[in-house]
Amino acid sequence: MTSSSASGTSETLDARASRRALLAGSMGNLVEWYEYSLYGYMAPLIAVLFFPTADSTAGLLATFTLFALAFFLRPVGAAVFGRLADRLGRRPVLVLVITLMSTATALIGVLPTYAVIGIWAPLLLTLLRMVQGLAGGGEFGGAVSLMVEYAPPGRRGLYGSWSFFTTVMGFVAGAGMATLLISIFSEEAMLSWGWRIGFLVAAPLGLIALYLRMRVDETPVFTRSARPSSEPSASVPPAGGLLKQVATTVGIVVVYSCTGYTFMVLMPTYLSDTLGMPLAQSYLLTLINGCVAGLVIPFAGAWSDRVGRRAVMLTGTIATTVLSYPLFLMLGSGFGPALLALIIAGGLIGLVGGPLPALLSEQFPTRTRVTGVSLAYALSVALFGGTAPFVITAIVSATGTSLAAAYYTIGCSLITLVTLLSVRGRTSHLDPLQD
Repeated sequence: MTSSSASGTSETLDARASRRALLAGSMGNLVEWYEYSLYGYMAPLIAVLFFPTADSTAGLLATFTLFALAFFLRPVGAAVFGRLADRLGRRPVLVLVITLMSTATALIGVLPTYAVIGIWAPLLLTLLRMVQGLAGGGEFGGAVSLMVEYAPPGRRGLYGSWSFFTTVMGFVAGAGMATLLISIFSEEAMLSWGWRIGFLVAAPLGLIALYLRMRVDETPVFTRSARPSSEPSASVPPAGGLLKQVATTVGIVVVYSCTGYTFMVLMPTYLSDTLGMPLAQSYLLTLINGCVAGLVIPFAGAWSDRVGRRAVMLTGTIATTVLSYPLFLMLGSGFGPALLALIIAGGLIGLVGGPLPALLSEQFPTRTRVTGVSLAYALSVALFGGTAPFVITAIVSATGTSLAAAYYTIGCSLITLVTLLSVRGRTSHLDPLQD
């Protein structure tokens, strides 16, 4: 009787610890991508306030340069914070990165503009964007490792999928906040003080995430791996082997990076500028696309727990390869077909994104997991995600047809397809006691 009661209590405590880790890990992703999305939507206002110039295009390009800078600093942050998380533990590093990220975002909300402090305004904005990029590089791998290592047996796919679910929801929240502010306040009010509200909201969101992370214990998997042991598996693998594994794993992420940034980040500009759709309709369709992706991701993650990560990823990747051209054809056929196309695209994003976090985690041993996952994701996003708007715009301009954008998503899908075919079975470096 006593043994049974103790067992039940232990299971309850384990379930509570898993749920706390799930919330603590996923909340940081929401805060990070809320800010990225908000900054992108506020770019026209930021260009006027921080990069005043007679050429409005030059100011906007400077603003988007800072947007891209944060992405290209992510691999640096991934290497630095990933290494710390693999040496010191997931919890302390996740506390540090959410503090840096939310503080930098909130400071943007109180930053004096060029009209007040001159050249210091864009310089300080650049510094804060650099902090965000570095912290963002360490966020994903640490959060995914925390959630997957705490996941109950047979539920790694579902738990890991929450990292991308909250990523998409953060994007939708940022876009929604920007749309709400622009619809409520006049252009004069937005330029005066209204633009600051969205960034200041990051402060309470960051405090919530910080509180959740302070209440989480270190993962049992990391704690066991950190104990002194004579077994070779307890040592840290050579850097060369890690980099080789990262280079291989980057290919797995390419299809998600490409489709996510193409159909969620680029789409408002593509629909309005390239296809001539009213901007309000473009924003609406993009938000619907994001919501669909967010809803599908957890289901795809759970499905991967039943049939395997590779099987679900292959299904989504092949479907993306086959459907890319028809989807772009539908986008240019009016609002109704475009709505259907972006609903389907949202489903494809969810299908490849759901199993991806767990699949990435299972490619690396505990002592290099955060570094490996962080680098693979950050490099893929920087090379194939952040560059997607530029590459697609260049392809469309060079070919003279809007359908040429499909070639980019098809090419990226084929990279992931080849990589997945080289990943045999359901390889897992996670502690077998967690299986």
